[in-house]
Amino acid sequence: MRLVVLIDNCTINGKNLKGEGGASYYIEDEDKKFLLDTGASGLFMENAKNLDINLDDIDTVVLSHGHYDHAGGLKDFIESRDDKINIICHPLSFNKKKKGNTNMGAPYNKDEIIKLANVNFSDKPVKVSKNITYLGQIPDIMDFENRKLMGEIEIDGEYKEDYIMDDSALLYENQDGIYIITGCSHSGICNIIEYAKKVSGKDKVLGIIGGTHLQEINEQLYKTIEYFKENNIKELYPCHCTKFYVKAEMFKNLDIKDAHVGLEINW
Repeated sequence: MRLVVLIDNCTINGKNLKGEGGASYYIEDEDKKFLLDTGASGLFMENAKNLDINLDDIDTVVLSHGHYDHAGGLKDFIESRDDKINIICHPLSFNKKKKGNTNMGAPYNKDEIIKLANVNFSDKPVKVSKNITYLGQIPDIMDFENRKLMGEIEIDGEYKEDYIMDDSALLYENQDGIYIITGCSHSGICNIIEYAKKVSGKDKVLGIIGGTHLQEINEQLYKTIEYFKENNIKELYPCHCTKFYVKAEMFKNLDIKDAHVGLEINW
């Protein structure tokens, strides 16, 4: 499996790569090529070009959830294509989302996307490729990872409290164990890992890349660090929405690795 970071909050000098607040990953699994998330804009397409990645080979986009910084570039990508692509996401991904007067959702509506693409709305696991699975809705498993309220979501014409139930992740399996690829982990990074273990039937967690939404130095962070240590996870790439000082605290206890636009991982 090959993964290249197309969008992250951090970037590096050289190759004319640009960062933005968001996430997008180009993924290859054998002969399947697809995206997880599309960042906040169409910038991921520019970065892909500068990385010599041909996005015309992609036939599927998976959305980790429907926030603007993960789904914002989707419509631009769809409209750049001559063919209809496939989209895999949670049924709530394209619902309107807001926090106060600020739009938190994608800058388009569900009907627009349904007309332009083949959308598989699922809250259950979906096979994306031979070795990669979209996990669907993540159950609450760990007692220290309570879902946090983040604005409101429109359901059946009425705005309700939004606990980001559409937040999901990818599971990659090989003969040695499992890897996790997240967007934001609003559902809890340890909840995601435990659910991935259940879906795969494998307990050996080899690596993680993606946002953790750990933004404070608190009890949850220390319990998460302890969980990572107990599971002996060797490759940790906390990025996107993981605060800098949280990474610094993690680094005291874990061998975390740097993630940025242009990073390539082969698992």
